[in-house]
Amino acid sequence: MKQGDLVYRKSYGGDVLFKIQEIRSVHAVLRGVDFRLLADSPVADLETASAESQIPYHISNHPETDQAMKRLRNNIAGFEPSPPPEPKKKVGVFFELPGKVLHLDGDPGYLRKCMHLYEELRVPAEGYYVPEAHMDEALYRLLPQVNPDIVVITGHDGILKHRRDDIGSLSSYKNSHNFVNAVKVARQYEKNRDALTIIAGACQSHFEALLQAGANFASSPARVLIHALDPLCVAAKVAYTSIKDTVNVADVINLTSSGVEGVGGIESKGSHRMGLPKVLYSAPQ
Repeated sequence: MKQGDLVYRKSYGGDVLFKIQEIRSVHAVLRGVDFRLLADSPVADLETASAESQIPYHISNHPETDQAMKRLRNNIAGFEPSPPPEPKKKVGVFFELPGKVLHLDGDPGYLRKCMHLYEELRVPAEGYYVPEAHMDEALYRLLPQVNPDIVVITGHDGILKHRRDDIGSLSSYKNSHNFVNAVKVARQYEKNRDALTIIAGACQSHFEALLQAGANFASSPARVLIHALDPLCVAAKVAYTSIKDTVNVADVINLTSSGVEGVGGIESKGSHRMGLPKVLYSAPQ
């Protein structure tokens, strides 16, 4: 076996498909293919995935991915905001400004897929691959540069195998402490939770710690695996909810694949704005 191979863990019944990120002597560092899970395993416990078994689980055509995106597309397509009050003189059709997303991802493959889907959903977004341990430093630089309405802080996480009896401690998680540090930086930049919506976490992340640090939405209340695109689903919903309205938390969670066990949050304002008249020319760069 080598770096980049797709594998299953035999001791877990082959429940999750992983890619080998690194091999350290007789152990391997693994990243989930469809789930935002970081794990390690003895190489002897790994089984190479057959070519046939890889196809239905790849993130680009996973059935759960298709279902989540269909729900999200229908939700945004069905969004019918009330136009601004009609002026005395007709000035043309109104225009829309969805909320802008700054997406930090600890997985370059997931980031590429998310950026493609943001574009497809017409959500303005800037994405950066940043290892989880450096996300707090990156946000110091990127927040004033990008000036987003929504920040997504995600990548890979997981509960340490030998600390499963102490899930209340941040030290029991692979990356939750890194996500918490990043959320704190973002919340120091903008203290108003309605002015900057923060979505944070990955598989099995410390949900309560992320909310306490300042996140509006986070994973994972029941410490379950979340799908790779769940953070994007939340961000897109916030981006297309009017600033006059509170984002319906239940509706947001229903858009995700992992549901209420995987994602939770607090009441937050949307980021979508309307304007008149319709913009005719692009602003100078």
